[in-house]
Amino acid sequence: MTLRFLSLLVVFIAPVSLPAVRASEPITRPPRQSVEVVESRSGIVVSETDEASAAACEILAQGGNAVDAAVTAAFVLAVTWPEAGNLGGGGFMMIAPPEDDVVCVDYRETAPVSVTANSFVGWTDRHHARMAGVPGTVAGLAAAHQRYGILPWKQLVEPAIRFAREGVEVDEFLAWSLNSYLTRERVRTDAQFAEFRRVYGHPDGRKWRAGDRLIQSDLAETLELIAEHGPAAFYEGAIADQIVAEMQRSEGLITREDLQEYKALVKPAVSGRFREFTIYGAPPPSSGGLTVILEMQMVEALELTSSSDRFWTTEQIHLLSEIMRRAFRERAAHLGDQPINTELRDKFSRDRAAELAATIDRQEATSSESIAGEIEISEGSYESPQTTHFSVIDANGMAVSNTYTLEQSYGSRIVVEGAGFLLNNEMGDFNWYPGYTNTQGAIGTEPNQMAPGKRMLSSQSPTIVKQGENVRLITGSPGGRTIINTVFEILVQTLEFNRPLPEAVDGWRFHHQWFPDHLRLESLDDGEARQIAAELEERGHEVRLSTGYRQGSAHSISIDLKTGIATGVADWRRGGSARSVAAVPVTESTAP
Repeated sequence: MTLRFLSLLVVFIAPVSLPAVRASEPITRPPRQSVEVVESRSGIVVSETDEASAAACEILAQGGNAVDAAVTAAFVLAVTWPEAGNLGGGGFMMIAPPEDDVVCVDYRETAPVSVTANSFVGWTDRHHARMAGVPGTVAGLAAAHQRYGILPWKQLVEPAIRFAREGVEVDEFLAWSLNSYLTRERVRTDAQFAEFRRVYGHPDGRKWRAGDRLIQSDLAETLELIAEHGPAAFYEGAIADQIVAEMQRSEGLITREDLQEYKALVKPAVSGRFREFTIYGAPPPSSGGLTVILEMQMVEALELTSSSDRFWTTEQIHLLSEIMRRAFRERAAHLGDQPINTELRDKFSRDRAAELAATIDRQEATSSESIAGEIEISEGSYESPQTTHFSVIDANGMAVSNTYTLEQSYGSRIVVEGAGFLLNNEMGDFNWYPGYTNTQGAIGTEPNQMAPGKRMLSSQSPTIVKQGENVRLITGSPGGRTIINTVFEILVQTLEFNRPLPEAVDGWRFHHQWFPDHLRLESLDDGEARQIAAELEERGHEVRLSTGYRQGSAHSISIDLKTGIATGVADWRRGGSARSVAAVPVTESTAP
């Protein structure tokens, strides 16, 4: 059957009216758990769901490599973790082949051709089809597979088809995620979310419970087209027809030409030295690679003091938050969708890191406004914390670090009618108001202003660390702008303080992003957090402490270069699963 013929087979399914989920019923976030840890020499996958990790490990057992496993994990997550796993979003895949250069597959979404720098001035609705950038996920996974994959493409997509058609068992994290959004007033009542309610609502109109089964028949049909015909089905064939029809119906901006012109890009990774390690990250439009490396090189310039009796000390948090403050100022000033050139390298160089570190007072907090420089600050851009990350290593040492997203949870909340997948709302990651930067975190600098075909700035920070020629650490996280600092803190804990990876992933986190000018602490131990918060306030920091705040979900893998044993650690914050080809569970860390 040809794609031309398939493009005519668009099935339009009238939204089904389901009983409204009662918002008054309590929705409880799953309690803190332990990190899950496995060890293996034969390959490990660590992701948000057990189905994705297990299916990807099965691909490794069938002779696939880390890229094959990553493709399977990504497609299965589109079924099993719909708030961030996706077909209608985009991201970055870092790949470290054995004995070859580390590369990044950039499959970030692009702006539709119809936009200008001022297209969203005055726009307020972040959950609308207009917010969708041209999706990159399917093209990105295909580009990675074409260059590095071993097993047939169809074989890699089949597990996701099976989970979509036969259903996935809902666990407590998926139930919490679905219920949290199905009970929101606008999702419950607005006509544009009727397809969202039909696809993700419980058939009986009640809240989801652990043990229920979520079946996604439309998504299964979409995945079958992708398995059979590759990315052409998505960007040229029947699925493209469905996306364009949704744009016309919902007043979105993406055209058939936008879809046909989309390309995933394979780029050299950005890299920087930290002591005996080389840190590799995603290049622009990701801000994560350059910003994390800049932060780590400031750490090297400052010479932090380690501590054996506390996970973080007040002095460490003070110094690291001052590093974050300066790095995020540089991010805002200089980063967007642009090539790496000498000028940009200089702004994120080791010399620049030392220069910035020298401005840090070891006792007192700096005002964020005082380091704005040429950026004019007005009194008075947002990135959602909902993304997902997974890490993979195979028996031959090939490593993959992949972060992808719909932007906010469930993206625009627009499900493409009849296709079963969500559209992103990534247009929110551009700077909407040229020249307007404020104290609340909106950025208006030129590098990330909107333009046709441009890729919006991202904080996604998939990271691979090498020691010599060998992969030492694979990490990354969801979390909007907090992603950069979650990864930064994992690196500080493991590379600078030499803490075991399970401890680094399990422990509590903090975040400063220049503006708003406050430091946010993840309160896992309320007594210790309150004491540290008071000590930081004495140093001049404005501290936000919230027991409900959870920062990131850093599914990571470390490798012992002496024994060759890899350790996979699944973060506890949103669920998570660490699986290996020959699974050997080790002692789990104990949650306080």
